[in-house]
Amino acid sequence: MRCGELLDPLMPSGVAARARPGAVRPSRLAGALAATLAPWAAAQSLALQPSLALEEALPPAVRGQVPAVVEGARIHGQVDGTTVVQGQAVLRRHDVLLRAERLTHDARTDRATAEGQVRVVRAGNVFEGERLSLQLDTFAGQFDTVRFAFLRNGGQGEASRVVFLDEQRAVAYDVRYSTCTRPASGPWTPAWAVTADEVLFDQGANNGEARAGRLEFQGVTVLAAPWISFPLSDARKSGVLPPTLNLDNRSGLETTLPYYFNLAPNRDATLYPTLMTRRGLDLGGEYRYLEPTYAGQLRAAWMPSDRLRDRDRWAYALQHQHALPTSAWLPGAGLRLHLNRVSDDDYWRDFPRTSVITHLSQRLLDNHVALSGGHGAWSYSVLAQRWQTLGAAASLTSIQSEQIVAPYDRLPSLALRWAPRLDDEAWQLRADVEATRFTTRRRPTVWDGISLGDQRTDLGATRTLGTVRLGRRWEAPWGYIEPSLRWHLRHYAFEQPLGDGRRSASYALPTLALDSGLTFERNTRLFGRAVAQTLEPRVLLAATPYRDQRLLPVYDSAAYDFNLATIFSPNPYGGNDRIADLRALTYGVTSRLYDSADGRELLTVGLAQRLRLSEQRVTLPNEGSAAEGRSDVLIGASVALTPTWSASGTWQYNTARRTSVRTVLSARYQPGPYRTFHVAYRNNETTVTRSQQLDLAWQWPLAALWGDRPLTPRPGQALGPQQWYGVGRVNYSFTDRRLIDLVAGFEYDAGCWLARVVLERQQLSASSASQRALFQLEFSGFSRLGTNALQALRAHIPRYRYLREDVNPPSRFERYE
Repeated sequence: MRCGELLDPLMPSGVAARARPGAVRPSRLAGALAATLAPWAAAQSLALQPSLALEEALPPAVRGQVPAVVEGARIHGQVDGTTVVQGQAVLRRHDVLLRAERLTHDARTDRATAEGQVRVVRAGNVFEGERLSLQLDTFAGQFDTVRFAFLRNGGQGEASRVVFLDEQRAVAYDVRYSTCTRPASGPWTPAWAVTADEVLFDQGANNGEARAGRLEFQGVTVLAAPWISFPLSDARKSGVLPPTLNLDNRSGLETTLPYYFNLAPNRDATLYPTLMTRRGLDLGGEYRYLEPTYAGQLRAAWMPSDRLRDRDRWAYALQHQHALPTSAWLPGAGLRLHLNRVSDDDYWRDFPRTSVITHLSQRLLDNHVALSGGHGAWSYSVLAQRWQTLGAAASLTSIQSEQIVAPYDRLPSLALRWAPRLDDEAWQLRADVEATRFTTRRRPTVWDGISLGDQRTDLGATRTLGTVRLGRRWEAPWGYIEPSLRWHLRHYAFEQPLGDGRRSASYALPTLALDSGLTFERNTRLFGRAVAQTLEPRVLLAATPYRDQRLLPVYDSAAYDFNLATIFSPNPYGGNDRIADLRALTYGVTSRLYDSADGRELLTVGLAQRLRLSEQRVTLPNEGSAAEGRSDVLIGASVALTPTWSASGTWQYNTARRTSVRTVLSARYQPGPYRTFHVAYRNNETTVTRSQQLDLAWQWPLAALWGDRPLTPRPGQALGPQQWYGVGRVNYSFTDRRLIDLVAGFEYDAGCWLARVVLERQQLSASSASQRALFQLEFSGFSRLGTNALQALRAHIPRYRYLREDVNPPSRFERYE
């Protein structure tokens, strides 16, 4: 007998037991609807408003008045009294479903008791056992001999008894908990499990707390503690994070025990105390914040006494961005603060993988504060910048100098720009004014390992700069032409005299440029595919007069990287201290292939060369003058004929010597998720020392090593359980015949746990390297133990994908019955 099949959602308590199947009359339907909605409407003090969201939970005041619907083979009892259901008993009430062989419900106390194959489903969480006593309005009660499964993180387990405290909290006794799947039949022996005498599950706080807990893996206890806290979802929570271990050939065994503070939804902090067996205790931490008008993070580390260096060591990094209130004096103002400092010159060598400062191996630490903003055509900026240069640098080759050139500090730099939007948008007008005071405290007289001789490298100055650019662009579907004039004015006031005795210098340099290009297009076919091909020739004519700038220090100028984009620049140098006397004609051609079906670019091939019409005498220190004639030829190409394969290359060829100057070749194969292979070859003959390197990076499932086995990705489960992955990145120098950087290892995905074994090596100098072995166990939905191998893989392998990527939280209706 089944009762209330049509009126279940509308009947108040007791109505379903009296209803005859199919007896749906308008009057009864209206009465049931009114009886159901009346308590709900009475509990609401606000007017009804439209909403696209579904209510996941009812207010406590309303829950007790929501009707309960019961059904079963035999039902007997009293109206508004005790109802007994026997045989396939079911009770439904809002988000609670209760099944059992025998069910008793007291409508006066709203308490239900169930016996025999009891099953409770609430908000997607499932509890199964033999006997249950439950208060339906508060969800308080007791369950004996229980198996349970949580929806949110896939966690499941078993306990001798579960006491429900309320809708969110439950205490389980004699517990075994894991995220490993329970078999359909037979005993459940998870690969890992948390066993405890008592566990408090708090779904509201997304937290579990185990008393006298033990973490067991493959039957072996790997962690035991009187109290263990673990998450029930991916939501943040305060508490002790899993310890990490690291074996380093310089610092010895490193043990880190982090503690996380979830201060607010927009603020958090983490402490990283690390004990290094050879050095001592390092106290690290991080603080992050996010507000409507400002955001930032602070990272710091302090070692009171480094036993290897016999001194205190510290480092800190602060990034802060602030949107200031708009005013007439500071329209659209924004403040940016970046600070990066370490205690000594050897910090980068002793702690090359510190998380406090990124890219520490470059040994140039930027510290600046900037105020910028603008309104309409006007924009402005105020900058104060100071560099910390870490000396005693070690290079990868013995013939290269160990000293580097420290950039000049800018204390301060003021800039103003005017770029109006003209009525005729084809015209372009921009004017810039800048005043900068350059200072320096330590300045070695070398440049890329070569002595600068009489060139002053420690000369502070105040530079005032003004530039105006006016251009006009005529454009049509078949091409464009754009003439422009740029006037560059600058004045220097030096703190000390130049080599010729001057204490000031002024320059005014115009640059004329004429840029033009054509576009030809045709439709054709390539390997049976309809494609559109373009042919795009381009010519740039530029002229700048000569001004002797040999004695000027180089404050912010550097040579552009010679490529297909920068070759079409009127000045081969960036910055403002070297304006080259370039009289040149730059010409090139580019051809592209597009897929006619979707517009995707399949192939690009470009070629360019610069013809100097006269000798270029203005150069950087230690650069020889560029003779009249043709420059090196640049050839570049990129191809992506299929979504899985892509390749690119650049070749710089010297026609006079008939030799290759620089070659960069790269290719990537990515047939699907978690399968990527990247290879790059770089050969550079333009520097003092030759550089020839090979770079390999990969993430690949070993079960499909040759791509002959299809593997289907699963949401949040990578390519499924029982999968081995090879991961790594190798950078090898043919010139030095050694590995420069190495990160290589394996990942194993067992479904409910993962393991990572990684070897990491970083070359610090010609005679020293930092090496460490990383091993990490990750228990899905619970925690990680070991070294932070995952961080190393993410930092070094391009397009690496974490095997447990976040997915949308499951809906409680996925387990609707």
